[in-house]
Amino acid sequence: MTVPFGNKRSYSAIVKAIHDHLPDASFACKDITNVPDEQAVIDILQLRFWEWIASYYLCHTGEVFKAAVPPGLLKIKKRNKSNNKFSPVQPSDCTVFTLNGLTEPQQTAFGAIQTAFGTKAVCLLHGVASCGKTEIYMHLIQDTLQKGFHVLYLLPEIAVTEKMTARMRHIFGDRLLVYHSGLSDNKRVEIWNRLLHAKEAMLVIGVRSSVFLPFVNLGLLIVDDEHDASYRQNDPAPRFHARNAAIMLAHFHGARTLLGSATPSLETYYHAKSGKYGLVELKVRYENTPDPLVLIADVKDLKRRKIMKQSLFSPILREKMEEALERDKQIVVFQNRRGFAVVTECKLCGEVVRCHHCDVSLTYHKQANRLICHYCGNSVAIPSSCPSCGSQDMKTAGFGTEKIEEEITMLFPDVKADRLDFDTARTRNASQRIISCFEEGKSQILIGTQMLAKSADFKNVGVVGIINADSLMNIPDFRSHERAFQMMMQLSALAGRNCNRGTVVVQTSQHSHPLIRALQAFDYERMADEQLAERRLFRYPPYNRLIVLVFRCSSEQVLELFTARYAELLFEELGDSVVPPFSPPVTRTQTLIVRHIMLKIETSRSVSHVRSVLEKVNRQMQSFAGFSRVVLHYEVDN
Repeated sequence: MTVPFGNKRSYSAIVKAIHDHLPDASFACKDITNVPDEQAVIDILQLRFWEWIASYYLCHTGEVFKAAVPPGLLKIKKRNKSNNKFSPVQPSDCTVFTLNGLTEPQQTAFGAIQTAFGTKAVCLLHGVASCGKTEIYMHLIQDTLQKGFHVLYLLPEIAVTEKMTARMRHIFGDRLLVYHSGLSDNKRVEIWNRLLHAKEAMLVIGVRSSVFLPFVNLGLLIVDDEHDASYRQNDPAPRFHARNAAIMLAHFHGARTLLGSATPSLETYYHAKSGKYGLVELKVRYENTPDPLVLIADVKDLKRRKIMKQSLFSPILREKMEEALERDKQIVVFQNRRGFAVVTECKLCGEVVRCHHCDVSLTYHKQANRLICHYCGNSVAIPSSCPSCGSQDMKTAGFGTEKIEEEITMLFPDVKADRLDFDTARTRNASQRIISCFEEGKSQILIGTQMLAKSADFKNVGVVGIINADSLMNIPDFRSHERAFQMMMQLSALAGRNCNRGTVVVQTSQHSHPLIRALQAFDYERMADEQLAERRLFRYPPYNRLIVLVFRCSSEQVLELFTARYAELLFEELGDSVVPPFSPPVTRTQTLIVRHIMLKIETSRSVSHVRSVLEKVNRQMQSFAGFSRVVLHYEVDN
């Protein structure tokens, strides 16, 4: 590499070189010829990326840099460039890794994937839970690395990434790189540079941000649990879906993409069934482990007969929990709501305590003894009287993980129970501590939110209790049934992974609902066919593209006028594809009122035409008096 400032040993030369590389740096506006020597070095060190600059020049022009600094002004320490003890290996010298052999069904699926890649750029591996998809991934990775190509392995969560790293490190050794937002800036820059200049084949395990790494010779992308909502980033920008971005990234490199899931997203399943993607199915669990037994507790009937009047747990769930503890089995209890009580209301007038900044009720957290908004984080003390009528007769309703933990402590006082939610696992270390404690058998019951489904591959779980399935199914969203089924299937897979049949107890008021029946039979196809039929009828993805324009403004009057005019202009261009402005379930967040306009675009319509229409209408609306007060962003196929 050419030294930017040649052989000159002056501060002005160094400053000019860095100024050329970072023209927006804090000292760029100064006259660098008049900067004293020591002040120039201080300015360099105050740069946001000073560590990157120092490591860059120490690496490539260390002697020149050190010679320019007066003795005693800087203390330069030599350190290893990487924490990974990496030895470069040329692609032609790839080591043959030692892997576990594939079972006959896995070998069949492995061969079918390779065959599908011969004609399709994207392939879906639809494998039931505990079928051994990861083993197939590792054999595909080995095959790709031996051919001298990079591999990107995407996972939905950082916690899952760390566990998978430990599993793969002993197989792929120093060829393995891990990339996610939990790493320091130094480490991420180091990984970026290694990939950019690497001549050897490498495996990168990461989360959604990994799609932006500078791959040079990419051969395979694997998106595990491709249905997971964590792959979508809505806030902050850039807004994108990592699965779709991975498919496009693979297209740029001429690489192949493997999407893996036990419950694929309906869009992916539709594309696979229609022939756009390759489809490989693996319906046999590893070592023929039986599917868990799914039992349904009819909460509506139990409450009518006053059997569940005081308890959150149905008799069948309590019975199965007691049996599991007697057999020294562990228990997982799921409730997708943290806190102690969902609402605090006045018994006299029914007034609900709400957030001052958002249009939602405040959740009571008993441990903090505060009412907290789960949208903006605002917290207030519990009011001693009703803010509306002054009555001091206040009550709480609904329940979250804190209340479940309290009842479990009362039911099983001699059993150690842990809670895994955002309140107890705000850091990765706290999350890993709770999971490790459960994996090692130090705790017998684990209560938590959806973090449970993504946390670990627990081996000794005998019972999984889903306390309130209705809260998943009744969300006002066209994807709610699909996501509820995926979540409950993922939780069910935690039970009985160690060759012993587990039990899943689902508490619901809709025991005859088709979704619950499909879950009992582990029949993904039935659920998918029913949901796809509804989506075709109401013009939702995958039959139409869905674009939601999200408007936010502090003034409701300005917002109403703005969105009405915006919808009129869109209707002139796109006709009945435009759904008039409407309010989302939460109409105000962080003091801003929210309105939506939805576009249901036919898949046959040109994407570039729709984009030009949106740009045109946005330009026309810039003349609107309140334009600067309105914040707008787009959500595509969300």
